[in-house]
Amino acid sequence: MLATFILAKSGEFVLVEKGSFTMGDTWGDGYYDEKPTHKVTFTYNFYIGKYETTFDEYDAFCEATGRSKPDDQSWRRGSRPVINVTWWDAIAYCNWLSEKEKLPKAYDNAGNLLDSDGSVTIDITKVVGYRLPTEAEWEYAARGGNKSRGYKFVGSSTVSDVAWYNSNSGSKTQEVGKKAPNELGLYDMSGNVWEWCSDWYGNYSSSAQTNPYNSTADLFRVLRGGSWHNYATYTRVAYRSNFSPPDTGNYLGFRICRTVQ
Repeated sequence: MLATFILAKSGEFVLVEKGSFTMGDTWGDGYYDEKPTHKVTFTYNFYIGKYETTFDEYDAFCEATGRSKPDDQSWRRGSRPVINVTWWDAIAYCNWLSEKEKLPKAYDNAGNLLDSDGSVTIDITKVVGYRLPTEAEWEYAARGGNKSRGYKFVGSSTVSDVAWYNSNSGSKTQEVGKKAPNELGLYDMSGNVWEWCSDWYGNYSSSAQTNPYNSTADLFRVLRGGSWHNYATYTRVAYRSNFSPPDTGNYLGFRICRTVQ
């Protein structure tokens, strides 16, 4: 019943089943912050957006709350991924969606995660509402979860099959879902727009981790996936970047996530 309820609401979601994977530069050609590789295990299932959040979806939030709509750079809105949104904008959208569906919101006003009682938590399994994926969730889903075929990009080792990047994007975003999906049926996790994650950015450890989430406050939040203006290497499944939460750009958006309770 839970799966039916979620999938009937708020866009389309893909179930990512629990399991383990090796996180980081498994191809041996990555950057320093993609190392060391380390084992990550998930003890829970989660849903993640089949597509990046679109202008249609985000504009509905703006209209309902009286917020200003972000600039579309004259590229048009509709089913293109929303751009020019900060990390704060992204979590505000998540909270609005949760409250709209009578779910406990996932974030407080300081950006901390909340459990079902509204208490601050760092245990992602206790977060009920819509939220941004953790960095580990993002990479696990991007790699294809427990259906992974080990691709270098999200769904293929040939970047043009799955990604809008600097060589084929026409110097702008493209409508979501026009490239091939990955093993789980997720679109545009390589290229199109960078995607905000919940975590603060930090260095990797070689230690095995279970249900990781980096809650240690720093200067930057994690970005994943690369965008329409990046070289192919930036759209690799292991590539990491970061931005300050108030920053934004015409290459920066998000997709949403929910823990299965």
